Amino acid sequence: MNTSCGANLELSRCIAASPVCHFKSSIFEPRSCVPKLQDFSKKLLPLCKDINARSNRERSIPYSVTCSASQVDTAADEPSSLTYKDAGVDIDAGSELVKRIAKMAPGIGGFGGLFPLGDSYLVAGTDGVGTKLKLAFETGIHDTIGIDLVAMSVNDIVTSGAKPLFFLDYFATSRLDVDLAEKVIKGIVDGCQQSDCALLGGETAEMPDFYAEGEYDLSGFAVGIVKKDSVIDGKNIKVGDVLIGLPSSGVHSNGFSLVRRVLKQSGLSLKDQLPGESITLGEALIAPTVIYVKQVLDIISKGGVKGIAHITGGGFTDNIPRVFPKGLGALIYEGSWTIPPVFKWIQEAGRIEDAEMMRTFNMGVGMVLVVSPEAADRILMEVQKTSIAYRIGEVVKGDGVSYS
Repeated sequence: MNTSCGANLELSRCIAASPVCHFKSSIFEPRSCVPKLQDFSKKLLPLCKDINARSNRERSIPYSVTCSASQVDTAADEPSSLTYKDAGVDIDAGSELVKRIAKMAPGIGGFGGLFPLGDSYLVAGTDGVGTKLKLAFETGIHDTIGIDLVAMSVNDIVTSGAKPLFFLDYFATSRLDVDLAEKVIKGIVDGCQQSDCALLGGETAEMPDFYAEGEYDLSGFAVGIVKKDSVIDGKNIKVGDVLIGLPSSGVHSNGFSLVRRVLKQSGLSLKDQLPGESITLGEALIAPTVIYVKQVLDIISKGGVKGIAHITGGGFTDNIPRVFPKGLGALIYEGSWTIPPVFKWIQEAGRIEDAEMMRTFNMGVGMVLVVSPEAADRILMEVQKTSIAYRIGEVVKGDGVSYS
């Protein structure tokens, strides 16, 4: 649940839904060498168990709450090993807020909120893109940040098996630059086309003195629909079920407060080359979030999918357990998927512990499907005909996430 305050001039805007066109996803291609995190299991296993023991969530989902945080750099002295909290984002504080809200509105905790409508559910989600906006301001690349905005909401609601119907956006700035705003909205239109949903409308808020010159903020809201007897809710997940990972394009739209702190500490700029690669750091980091809607709905339609986790803030550690019944956990196979080079650079430049990486970033896997063993080989074979998918783990007794 995102909240925002506005004042002064508000310009209402309604954008006619453009004809939906089909989009063919470009999925990250794996490299021949998979970077391996050092001492992965030894350091990560006990911390993951401890974290997840403190953050059990309710499984019924009348509606959802998304908690995100952003903070400007204030620390003068950088720690030897950076954490997300050092960068100004406290995941534990966010979890505590969700718990308190749950006391007022019991049942929250899912990726999307479900509202009954006849024999179906409307599934709604809302999100922003956090401090990835800072990179858009610095690089001057504004025509893809709207794709990120759409992706963060539609990827959430598709985890319930819902097909997105429409999207609404909120654009706020101190002084309206029409040309810049048009670029941002173009990205939103692109994102809606990729997810086969209509851009139904939005709100433009011009609030003098509230934002820095040339900067803006974004929020997005998506609504989809799924038949009640087709909801993907994780209730039937059991020991032995298989975890299939769909690759990300990079950092996507979470963890950028830490990324920016690492960039500052490294002494490099967004124009510098990503070490060992042919692209700049700016290009690697601004790459838009993959929209998984069409791919995931196609996989669901063929059966065998029991649960889906969108890997956003909280990484593997916090997001995968959200779809499990009580008493079940995930065993992740180390080295079973390709980790994009940008994560290796982030970890090395920031001297970040393995556990912190796995709780902050998607590490190259943006969506995890929990499927029956009988369906696993078929799904992998079918997906790999046109894109990439990895068998990354299995469901085990216990709780949290462990690695081997």
